[in-house]
Amino acid sequence: MTATGPPVLTIENFSVDYLVEPVVHAVKDVSLTLRRGEVLGLAGESGCGKSTLAYGIIRLLKPPAVITSGRAVFHSREAGDIDWNELHAEELRATRWDTISMVFQGAMNSLNPVVSIRDQLDDIFITHRPGMDRRQRRQRSGDLLERVGVDRARLNAYPHELSGGMRQRVMIAMAMALEPQVMIMDEPTTALDVVVQREILREIARLRDELGFAVLFITHDLPLLLEISDRIAVMRRGEIVELGDAATLYTEPRHEYTQQLLASFPSLTGERGSFVRGAADDRLSALPTEDTA
Repeated sequence: MTATGPPVLTIENFSVDYLVEPVVHAVKDVSLTLRRGEVLGLAGESGCGKSTLAYGIIRLLKPPAVITSGRAVFHSREAGDIDWNELHAEELRATRWDTISMVFQGAMNSLNPVVSIRDQLDDIFITHRPGMDRRQRRQRSGDLLERVGVDRARLNAYPHELSGGMRQRVMIAMAMALEPQVMIMDEPTTALDVVVQREILREIARLRDELGFAVLFITHDLPLLLEISDRIAVMRRGEIVELGDAATLYTEPRHEYTQQLLASFPSLTGERGSFVRGAADDRLSALPTEDTA
C-alpha cells in the first residue's frame, strides 16, 4: 500500500528551539516529504521532539518555543504551494483545519466537557463554512459520526457520556470535518486499550483509503507503525536518524537506535531478548496475506 503520489507537505530544514536557559534545541534541521494518500510514521522515544515538530508545522507552538529555521510548505490542489511560515494570523485561522488538521495527544480530554458533541461540531462549520445552514450542519455532523463508527444519536451526548474510544473517534471526526488533505495524528491511540486501539486503526486506514488524505502518524510504538505506515521516519534527540519504507526498515534497520527501538518490544512467543522477533513479529504475523486478504 505504498503511496507514490505527488508531495502534499514538504518540511525543509525545520528547527525549533525552546528559549530557556540553557537553550533546548528540540528539533534540529528536519526535512521530510509527505505524499498524497501516504501514511508516514514518525517514531521515537518520549521527549525526542515528535510533538514539537507537529506543533511547529501547523504553527501552534507556544513561547518559549520558536521556529529558528526552515519551513513547512503545503502543496494545495487549488492554490498551489503555501508556505505556512509566511501566513499571517488571519490566514492561518482560515487555512488551518481546512487543509491540515491535527488529532492532538491526549485528544480524549480535548473536548469541552460542558458542551454537547453537536454544538462542538457546529462551531467548526459556523467558523469555517458560514454558508451552511443549521439543517446542513446537523446532517454533516451526523454523517461524520457515522463515518467514524459512532451512532448519530450521540450528537446530543456530552463527552462524559461517551467511552474513551468514542471520544477519540469524535476527535477524528472533528479533524475530518473540513475534508483536509493532511491529518497529523499525535499518539492518537496511546490511552486506549488494545481492542479499541485496533478498531481505531482500522477506521483510520479505511478513511484514508476512502477519502485519500495523507497522514503523519506520530507514536513511540514502532511495531504499530510497521503495521500501518508506508514509510517511517525515526527521530532521536530532535533529528531524523533513519527514513525508509516500512518493510525495509523492519528487515534491514541501519541505525543502531532503530535497532534498539525494535528490540525494546518483547515477543509473546520468542526467546527473551530476541532482536526484531518481538512485538513487531507478533503484529505483522496477524496481518492478512495476499492469499487471505
